[in-house]
Amino acid sequence: MARGPKYRVPFRRRKEGKTNYHRRLKLIISRRKRLVIRCSNKHTTVQVVDVLVQGDKILAQSHSSQLEKNFAWLHNPGNMPSAYLTGYLCGLKTKKSKIQDIILDIGIIVHNERIKAAFKGFLDAGIEVPHDEKWFPESLDERVNGSHIENYAKLLKEKPAQFKKKFSKVLVKKGDPLKIGIDFEKTKKNMVEKV
Repeated sequence: MARGPKYRVPFRRRKEGKTNYHRRLKLIISRRKRLVIRCSNKHTTVQVVDVLVQGDKILAQSHSSQLEKNFAWLHNPGNMPSAYLTGYLCGLKTKKSKIQDIILDIGIIVHNERIKAAFKGFLDAGIEVPHDEKWFPESLDERVNGSHIENYAKLLKEKPAQFKKKFSKVLVKKGDPLKIGIDFEKTKKNMVEKV
């Protein structure tokens, strides 16, 4: 452990790898609403947040668990198509609330590709957020609809034991990993109708 007269104990959330306070201060000083995207191993959360003295106020939000509950999504809530759909859902809610002047807050990056997929979904809902198109990888459009999962499922289909083991949770929900692209489009269309 570090010692000495100049040693400063870092803030708890910084030690846990949750908050970069220098970046957060710059975002708060801008006085604009923040698009906060956070990914864990199993879920994605997308929120539009306004900073107030009393604390952050959430103006619009979506969580990847809502896909299964409200939009009949039968696939893993922690993959790239789910992240895209979560961002898209939050974007639709934000558009309905007529919220503008938003900047991106990705915090400490852990799941880089899913953060980009969620942001892409938010943008595709029709909201303007300052960004550079070079930030998105070239293969992102192919991956957000789940075609890479379909290809992997086709490969494993020849080995039934491995296929059942790898996609067991999807198969229990009566989903088909070979049709994730079709389910993706259905869920996206369902969101536009319901929100």
